[in-house]
Amino acid sequence: MKSMRKGITLTLITVLLILTACGNGNTASKTDNVTQDPNDPFGKYSDIITINIGKEVDSADKSLPSGDTPENNTYTRYVKEKLNIETKIIWQAGVGKDYTQKVNLSIASDDLPDALVVTDTQLRQMVKSNQLADLTEAYEQYASPTLKSIIETTEGLAMKSVTFDGKMYALPNVTAESDMQHIMWIRKDWLEKLNLEVPRNIEDLEKVAKAFVEQDPDGNGKADTIGITGPQSGGLLNADFINPNNNNYGFDPVFGAYHSYPGFWLEGADGKPTYGSIEPETKEALAKLRDLYAKGLIDQEMSIRKDAQELIKNGTSGIYFGLWWAGGYGPLADAIKNNPEANWQAYSLLDSNGEFTPHMGTPSNQYLVVRKDYKYPEAAIKMENLLLRDESTFDVNVGIGNYPLRIVFAPMDEMYVTYNMMKEVMAGTKTAEELDIPGYKLLKADAENIKKVKLEPYDNMDIQYWDPNADNGAWKRMYSTMVGIAPLMEPYKKTYSLTYSQTKTMESKWATLDKMEKETFLKIIMGAAPLDTFDTFVEDWKKQGGDEILAEVAELAK
Repeated sequence: MKSMRKGITLTLITVLLILTACGNGNTASKTDNVTQDPNDPFGKYSDIITINIGKEVDSADKSLPSGDTPENNTYTRYVKEKLNIETKIIWQAGVGKDYTQKVNLSIASDDLPDALVVTDTQLRQMVKSNQLADLTEAYEQYASPTLKSIIETTEGLAMKSVTFDGKMYALPNVTAESDMQHIMWIRKDWLEKLNLEVPRNIEDLEKVAKAFVEQDPDGNGKADTIGITGPQSGGLLNADFINPNNNNYGFDPVFGAYHSYPGFWLEGADGKPTYGSIEPETKEALAKLRDLYAKGLIDQEMSIRKDAQELIKNGTSGIYFGLWWAGGYGPLADAIKNNPEANWQAYSLLDSNGEFTPHMGTPSNQYLVVRKDYKYPEAAIKMENLLLRDESTFDVNVGIGNYPLRIVFAPMDEMYVTYNMMKEVMAGTKTAEELDIPGYKLLKADAENIKKVKLEPYDNMDIQYWDPNADNGAWKRMYSTMVGIAPLMEPYKKTYSLTYSQTKTMESKWATLDKMEKETFLKIIMGAAPLDTFDTFVEDWKKQGGDEILAEVAELAK
């Protein structure tokens, strides 16, 4: 009865608002006749409103059904049906570099769509240029309790990243902690064929990569296999403080095994801030990567190859580094379609003491911003509320990247909880009904799907005990979870950057320093420059602004 009275009250309020708006023309929440309940995070506008967006599009995503497009698909139609919000794509660009450049051009020309997703650096530029809507009030009124609770799991870090002079200028995403650590994916069937153990340290890795190159693990009688996949053209050798998460096909675990964290701001041995890229450990790691490349154990076309995934899909490569989701959500669906016996498993790469010591990222690395003067700044927030509440109801075979303005919202422990709960579901000690927990948006659906695609025995994750054909979408998520998260369930040491934001001097000098670093490191690894070029790089880096930036980072760290 209480909910019925509330519903009647809300309806009356909405009717009154509509009537008032029609009578006075400007007393509704907006300047036209479109109205909404300011207390309902999921309230539907009285009439269709339009939000023009800039869209990042993944050309490798073939999941949209015939006839659907990035602008008109199951997600955009759902947003329109539930909220009366119609999304229009006024420009789109490819994932990564192309999208970043397009956003930069929009900022520079002050020609912005109504809403888009940006980086930390772009957010700061837009705030400085007074281009963004203040979302403080819209967030307080319209962000759903679940969305707010997830942001609160960061203990203020997410809100701090979007608050300037007391005003909230973006909606920050929150990523699960498991999106920060890079692990090693390896062909276990190749290991078994060559009678090799899983490599756990650098020495083991070299031995296995050498065998993968020289001992014909695919059995085709040709010397055509590659040990370790490297970054593709435009890819990164390592993640950094600006892009700390999701660096697939880089060498982050190799650097980490040497306690080297290039691109991150660290506390040095003297207690003062230092930059990981100029530390001796990084020279040591570069020396090993240079050695592996010279021996032909790393893809000889790295940084030139158009698509690193092709080596995994076509069964050419046996090792790559990436995130937990870089398995099923990555190239493995095609790899296993081409060869059902390709048994890719995931492990951590350990240091000389037998410990896993990965660098960590920040919980917020994407920011949903709204153009200043856009009539409906709360619309973008309501779209995120809707996705967070209803994501588990969508067909997982259609890439979630097609949801307009999607940013990730996940409790920090989401994948650890999911991993443990799925083990309980398989053991019969938990049911899907017990796992309908707000915030853990896919947990119930995962519990309903796991036994569709995981075959007995449930404690063996080798590929022959899975059935991808039963439900390929469910398999991608469950295989990534149960295989990719497993290495992260063991104890490990976390290394955080002192900052994940740019300082004032970085705004003018970072692009040059970063370019110098990336080019130098790539040349050293590929043998185009001697290893001692590293020492020259350190001197130049410090002279050309690095020392100045280090002083600023020291101030930030106080």
